[in-house]
Amino acid sequence: MSLRTILKSWVERYFSDEEALILLVVLIAGFAAVIWFGRMLAPFFTALVIAFLLQGVVGALTRRGIPHLLSVIVVFLGFVSVLLALAFILLPLIWDQLIGLVQETPRMFASGQNWLDELQSRYPNLITPDQMQNWIGVASREISQLGQRALTLSLASLGNLLSLIIYLVLVPILVFFMLKDREALVGFTLSLLPQKRALMARIWHEMDDQIANYIRGKFIEIIIVGTVSFITFSFFQLPYTALLAVLVGFSVLVPYIGAAVVTLPVAAVAGFHFGLSESFVYVLVAYGVIQALDGNVLAPVLFSETNNIHPVSVIVAVLFFGGIWGFWGVFFAIPLATLLKALVHAWPRGMKGREEQHHALASEESL
Repeated sequence: MSLRTILKSWVERYFSDEEALILLVVLIAGFAAVIWFGRMLAPFFTALVIAFLLQGVVGALTRRGIPHLLSVIVVFLGFVSVLLALAFILLPLIWDQLIGLVQETPRMFASGQNWLDELQSRYPNLITPDQMQNWIGVASREISQLGQRALTLSLASLGNLLSLIIYLVLVPILVFFMLKDREALVGFTLSLLPQKRALMARIWHEMDDQIANYIRGKFIEIIIVGTVSFITFSFFQLPYTALLAVLVGFSVLVPYIGAAVVTLPVAAVAGFHFGLSESFVYVLVAYGVIQALDGNVLAPVLFSETNNIHPVSVIVAVLFFGGIWGFWGVFFAIPLATLLKALVHAWPRGMKGREEQHHALASEESL
């Protein structure tokens, strides 16, 4: 069988259905728009994510008999209050602690060097002088690069401040109108799509609740893990508590990888502050317990309705989408992987596949 015959058979199997071709074009156009215009549309995408978070609260208030507009106003005022608290209370505190940590990094590096010297003197056969010099050289280069990044960040602070002001103004306005005029906006979006979109509707119904539940669940997970970490680090009187708690909270965005990466700053700060003492071990044990409870108790409870995806697929999705879209790619890695899984499962496969799809859609519409 020739290559041309194989390709023709493959195309007829997967793209002979009209709806499949329409869906393929919509997907390509959507991904292209995000890749090319994602940076300039970042406030819109941010507002869209926040609206997903708040829509569940608006819906809950509406089901209790509260008018839709009043529900939107109440939820929006709560959102603005939280946003202002983050902007004027939490962010300045984290920024001050970050500056203090950067300034104290040379002292931490010197302390680590002394610890290596002591370790090498105790175990000369385990750690050679050449190995120690290599470690010190690598650490010195990292410290130098960190200083350069800090200088670049300070020089670009004016642009970052302007972007922050734009976000603080545009995002709340977009969120309010997305909540207030949700039905109209959804109707307008549907009017732009082809009339024959049963396959797209089926995939959207499968994904809508899962994406919304994932975003809300991940937000709740960040709040819980960050708060518990803050209380735990405060109990041990660890410095830079707010900064480390925020890092631990956001580490849940990257499954399996985030916890391992954030372990380094937590261990470095605890080791510099407590030395190799019992308190240092207690901090690491407490941090390990937090991560274990998050992975084995909290996450399964919050995401019980989300499709199970193999850990290898999750890591590949995080690496791929994170490389394309940065933070938002990491945040949406699991929903996008779930979308791809739903597409593979629902995609028509030849005449038999089309008949099965039509029967399934007819059954759903009858319900």
